[in-house]
Amino acid sequence: MKACKNPIHAVSRWIRRQPPKMKVFLAVLSVIAALVFLKMVVEDNDNLFVAAETVHALGTCVLIYKLSKEKTCAGLSLKSQELTALFLAVRLYCSFVMEYDIHTLLDSATLGTTLWVIYMIRFNLRSSYMSDKDNFGIYYVVIPCAVLSMFIHPSTSHHWFNRICWAFCVYLEAISVLPQLRVMQNIEIVEPFTAHYVFALGVARFLSCAHWVIQVFDTQGRLLTALGYGLWPSMVLLSEIVQTFILADFCYYYVKSLIGGQLVVRLPSGVV
Repeated sequence: MKACKNPIHAVSRWIRRQPPKMKVFLAVLSVIAALVFLKMVVEDNDNLFVAAETVHALGTCVLIYKLSKEKTCAGLSLKSQELTALFLAVRLYCSFVMEYDIHTLLDSATLGTTLWVIYMIRFNLRSSYMSDKDNFGIYYVVIPCAVLSMFIHPSTSHHWFNRICWAFCVYLEAISVLPQLRVMQNIEIVEPFTAHYVFALGVARFLSCAHWVIQVFDTQGRLLTALGYGLWPSMVLLSEIVQTFILADFCYYYVKSLIGGQLVVRLPSGVV
């Protein structure tokens, strides 16, 4: 009788009992089902990208609420926020010189809120910042992205500097969350507001990835050709997939904690 009242818990327990290969299969099946669902309900694929940027902005608003209400930035990575501000600033520059649309406005709002978060962490709430836990070297992220963008970038008619900037922000966005994941790995317990923010990032990254994957299928691969030649089209798609799977583990434990009625997300050592 109890199992009937809690079918979600029953399914969760059944999944936990499955061997690793079955869990991978179920995860892949879930992703495919989600992509098929989005393809059926979303008429304009560009709306997925708008939704991704909106969810990211909402996630940052959750951080602002946390900082304003709790007066602490414990558990947050300043380095991830700075990397986010960097790729958003570069992407905004590219938007202004290459194409000005709704994405420019959404990125402007997200950059503004991100800069506010950085200001709060650096100045108002500096005493609660876990600098010893936020120990991921930024140069391990920025330098490889900069070098890669010089060699692999769009082959469009835009100025070469703008094309390199475009590639740089694509690569940097894909891995900008790594310092935040390192902080969570170090503390192993993630409080609710930070967990909501990182989960929002995971949802945003999935929607962005879905936007590209569905468009590739809809155009039967012609979209990749439209992006240019060489390795760039494949790198765009790969970057979207990488940034989605980077957060996949955390999203699993977030949903698991939510189903279990836990206010905090407990991460096993080495999970992210």
